[in-house]
Parts: sequence; C-alpha cells; structure tokens
Amino acid sequence: MSYNLFISHAWKYDEHYKKIVGWLNDSKIDWKNYSVPEHDPLDAKNTTKLKQSLTSQIRPTSCVIILAGMYGAYSDWIEYEINESVRMGKKIIGVEPWGQEKIPKIVSDNATVMVGWNSSSVVNAIKTQCK
Repeated sequence: MSYNLFISHAWKYDEHYKKIVGWLNDSKIDWKNYSVPEHDPLDAKNTTKLKQSLTSQIRPTSCVIILAGMYGAYSDWIEYEINESVRMGKKIIGVEPWGQEKIPKIVSDNATVMVGWNSSSVVNAIKTQCK
C-alpha cells in the first residue's frame, strides 16, 4: 500500500520535519510527500492563493502528520492546515517532539492519534490510521 502524506511543520523548525522524512524514507513503507518544505515553496502571491495551494496539497493525502512542537500553537499556517485537514475528514497523526512537556491544544484536540518521537511509533500510526 502507498501512503500519501502531508507533514505540517514550521519552516523555522525544519529539523523535526527532516527527521520525520528521514524515518519514513528509511522505513519499508511506500509513501509520497505532499508537504511544503522550505526548499520547495508553493508559488503563491498572496494569502488567499497560499490557502488554496495548501488545500490542494492536503486534498490527495491519506493522512496528515502534525509535528506537535509548541511553535504550532502560534502558527496561523499550521492552524489552517489542521482546520483544513479536519474539514476534509483527514486522519491526523500528532507527533510529540522528543523531550517536550506540553502539546499545543489545537493539535491534541484534533489529532486522531498522538505518538511519541520515534520512527516505529510514527510508521505504526501511518499503517493503522492512513488506510
């Protein structure tokens, strides 16, 4: 089975995003990345266009992975991605970064499942939630 995934993240904290991508690439699952990494931004000239583009990126996904760093509590874009995922009925996997004691309420309130910061937890959540 192939999984189409969108990994919501803040560009300022892209080391978490890169770690998740590395885990997925090292795993035995077949997956396609619909995320918007800093090195490949969307071509959006304004807020409305960016929202439309993000929605288009999320639409074909099997699941959305939300990195539950506290920066997510202050990011309008991560909030938009969560709200769009919920609106489209996407399963949300919340991933709690290593050593973090708090999780943004928007993530915990909307995640289908929360997992710890390790590759097997993330991969197992994808296999069970993203069908």
